[in-house]
Amino acid sequence: MDGIAGIDLVARAQAVAPLVAREADEIERTRRLTPVVVGALIENGLYRALLPRSLDGSEAPPEIFMQMLEEIAKVDASTAWCLGQCSVCAMIAAALDHDTAREIFNTAPGILAWGAVAHEARAVEGGYRVTGRWDFASGARQASWLGAHVRIVDADGGPRKNADGSPELRTIMFPLASAVLHDVWQAIGLAGTGTDSYEVRDLFIPERFAVFRDVPEALRESGPLYRLPTGSTFSLGFAAVSLGIARATLDAAIALARAKHQSLAASAMRDNGAVQGLIGRTEGDLRAARAYLYATAHAMWRDLSATGMFSPAHRSAVRLAATWTIQQSAKVVDTAYHMAGATAVFRSNPFERRFRDMHAITQQIQARDTHFEDVGRIILAGNVEREAR
Repeated sequence: MDGIAGIDLVARAQAVAPLVAREADEIERTRRLTPVVVGALIENGLYRALLPRSLDGSEAPPEIFMQMLEEIAKVDASTAWCLGQCSVCAMIAAALDHDTAREIFNTAPGILAWGAVAHEARAVEGGYRVTGRWDFASGARQASWLGAHVRIVDADGGPRKNADGSPELRTIMFPLASAVLHDVWQAIGLAGTGTDSYEVRDLFIPERFAVFRDVPEALRESGPLYRLPTGSTFSLGFAAVSLGIARATLDAAIALARAKHQSLAASAMRDNGAVQGLIGRTEGDLRAARAYLYATAHAMWRDLSATGMFSPAHRSAVRLAATWTIQQSAKVVDTAYHMAGATAVFRSNPFERRFRDMHAITQQIQARDTHFEDVGRIILAGNVEREAR
């Protein structure tokens, strides 16, 4: 994608943002993205950010994808979360034959969603049969197709193994109408994502709808984007969502401090030295987190574009930057929330929802402290390449 096209994708997100902001209360109330928001995201091509150009997608580099999500997250985290989830799911198109990919992504609305890894698919003539239920399917309520990551077993029930002895995993895809959705998403934050569960029973999956994910040898697209594992792309995207939430929350605290005169205080908040210092330090923290995340993404993308290889050092660097950025964003949100005092607890003000959304993100796998342990173990073993730091 050239620079002009990439900038256009971010500009389109900025153009859509006021509409999303107006719909945010309804999204929260109904626990679903509203039809008007979904329509605007589709019309502006935002769901197609990571779809191959051969399918009329943008095939955007990670930094553009991240900026797009930041702009939407500033006005509604649930919308940004679903957009990020479904955009990354669309990367599976690079492993599909073009007719199959067009059937999924070029038939309206052309949105794929999936949940966590679970269950087995049994090999049968011409494909697979599967029964199972999957959780955490953000974006499923807008999708036309669902996916599931499954372990493959042969007709006799024996597990298939890869050459290294690990279980063979595939991503299967099927129309939304083939599944039953279960309304289970009653959550503290990201309420509007509709991150529900879905279930199929004895469903036949033709071979062409069951592909290897994140296996370079299985790719049909040559672009460097599809050498980037979806897990790492999710991490970058969700860290960008966190930055958008943190930016909006801190901006709201700054606006409040400019206007508010605290009870019993001799001066306005904006004239309070402690408040001034806190805002300055917190602004620095947020700018540092964003710079670190984008510098890591930029270095990784530069190397990946040049070599076509996503190395273990890249994986470690992305994991560290994304985890730290999410946790740092949460600290910024907490600071802004506490700075706002009693004002922050009212749903009519721009703090309470963002506080809940941010802390829902910190509970996700991308923000786990164990990632720091993994990276620390690699560093202590001397296996981190300097270029990835």
